[in-house]
Amino acid sequence: MKSKTKKNWAHFVRYIANKLYPNTEKILLVMDNLNTHKPSALYVTFPPEEAKRIWDRYEFIYTPKHGSWLNMAEIELNVLMGQCLNHRIDSIATIRKEVRAWEKDKNNKKPKINWQFKTDDARIKLKRLYQTISP
Repeated sequence: MKSKTKKNWAHFVRYIANKLYPNTEKILLVMDNLNTHKPSALYVTFPPEEAKRIWDRYEFIYTPKHGSWLNMAEIELNVLMGQCLNHRIDSIATIRKEVRAWEKDKNNKKPKINWQFKTDDARIKLKRLYQTISP
């Protein structure tokens, strides 16, 4: 996806529901808390009946704002932007070549993220996602 607008997201969500999983009653979608990932995006993009039909097909699970693998991916993308894509590049082929070189170098260094979100913290913060164990 070239841009992250509300309408792009709404069309993507409809595509998933209509084309990829047309016979699935409920689709569970795990995603980050980006401001475009809201019901209003559907209502801005589609007539109210269509927006509600799409919304009702989903159960949206939002990742914690400061404790998910998406945060790690976003950190890495920010590093990529700062180290590799911080200048004008006039062709997609050049971008691909530079990103591949950056990725190879990065992977060879085997970087790590000091992950602070522990399992016990996750069980408290994400209580609704963990099954209750009865004695």
